Amino acid sequence: MQKVSIDELDNDPRVADVQKHLSDPLTLADMAMNYYELAPGESFSGGMHTHMNQEEIFYIIEGTATFQMEEGTREVGPNEVIRFAPGEYQEGRNESDDRIRAMALGAPSEMGETRALVPCSECGADYHVTEVDESGVTLTCPDCGNVLEM
Repeated sequence: MQKVSIDELDNDPRVADVQKHLSDPLTLADMAMNYYELAPGESFSGGMHTHMNQEEIFYIIEGTATFQMEEGTREVGPNEVIRFAPGEYQEGRNESDDRIRAMALGAPSEMGETRALVPCSECGADYHVTEVDESGVTLTCPDCGNVLEM
């Protein structure tokens, strides 16, 4: 049994105002779990993306999130959940004037290749492969190797 207090976890605000990782403190083996608070205008991820090996579920605790998908948008409000299959592009944003509190869960815990829906200006490929580390985000074209640093 593992128990943690979200209030006591370190904040890792890569994209959102508040982003706290629960996977390691809970020693999760088969899923990833993150807590978010998004101020108006913020995003869960920073852009349209997909995880090729991981399904994602977003549970909205408070506020209303707007999810952009290739086929359109969907609003998800308090006590509602939305699921994205592996390979399904999405970006969740706070387009309201109110704060959003939400949990994001992914399975399996390793998301595999992450793709950003950013066309390559060099060769026209549809996406870039995303790498995230302490220094930031790097997008690499899978066809020509063109690199974009965010």
